[in-house]
Amino acid sequence: MVSYIIRRTLMAIPLLLGITIVSFAIMHMAPGDPTALMMDPNISPADREVVMEKYGFNDPVHIQYFKWLGNMLQGDFGDSVINKGRDVSELIWNRLPNTLLLMGVSTILAIAIAVPFGVISAVRPYSKVDYTVTVSSFLGLAIPNFWFGLVLIMVFSVHLHWFPASGTSTLNAPFSIWDRIHHLILPAFVLATADMASLTRYTRSSMIEVVNQDYMRTARAKGFREGKVIAKHGLRNGLIPVITIFGIMIPSFIGGSVIVESVFGWPGLGKLFVDSAFQRDYPIVMAITVISSVLVVAGNLIADILYAIFDPRIEY
Repeated sequence: MVSYIIRRTLMAIPLLLGITIVSFAIMHMAPGDPTALMMDPNISPADREVVMEKYGFNDPVHIQYFKWLGNMLQGDFGDSVINKGRDVSELIWNRLPNTLLLMGVSTILAIAIAVPFGVISAVRPYSKVDYTVTVSSFLGLAIPNFWFGLVLIMVFSVHLHWFPASGTSTLNAPFSIWDRIHHLILPAFVLATADMASLTRYTRSSMIEVVNQDYMRTARAKGFREGKVIAKHGLRNGLIPVITIFGIMIPSFIGGSVIVESVFGWPGLGKLFVDSAFQRDYPIVMAITVISSVLVVAGNLIADILYAIFDPRIEY
């Protein structure tokens, strides 16, 4: 297992490098001047050149990339172009806990709802409960996150006043568990919706194949209660394919957080990424791209490890 983890980690290095090269090239091919928003339009050409030289924008693109890569490998993501030269690492570390909190709660919420409903649908196929879960899953897959988020804001924030419409106030406010939960409920539910629907469908399909296996009938013949048979013998085997699918879904949590954080004003990396991309703040965009890529690779690695834990037949 250890050698497998080391091999997978080494294989991820060229993948991450390729992602940074493509992202860096796309950012520099986009139209616009990254210094236009940070300088006075009436600045003299000489002063403008000083600023361009300071941030290295006069260098060829490949030189800029290698300079950025060398600094990044030393833990230095550079200074923000727009945020008055603030250190990029500081900006990211201020926002990263909020994004991890949103992703963590959304993941737990998706699993806690999807797995039980998927099992119930598999145990009672073609029943009213199964049809209800199936229709709900299709709706969850079909509804766009941004539209669903706006609907929840209109209903629960504007009309009912149950939850705040924006999470921006949590960034500088004193830490309060209830305040974080209060601002987190709507964005976490929206982010979890699509993946919750997918996990429910995969759980149902996998468990349907398991519930009628010979070892399940043998366990029932021994007198075990149906709940114990499903939980002990069925669920462990039925969740093996689901774990793999969940590892693939991790990138959707990261990509979805960009949309959800923008809709709800949640002060995380997703909103920072969108704001920085529109303002052509290269250092922040590249830093968040690297962090997101590492999270995706780590998520898939964790899924593979869990796959081996749940299925003893697998050896690496």
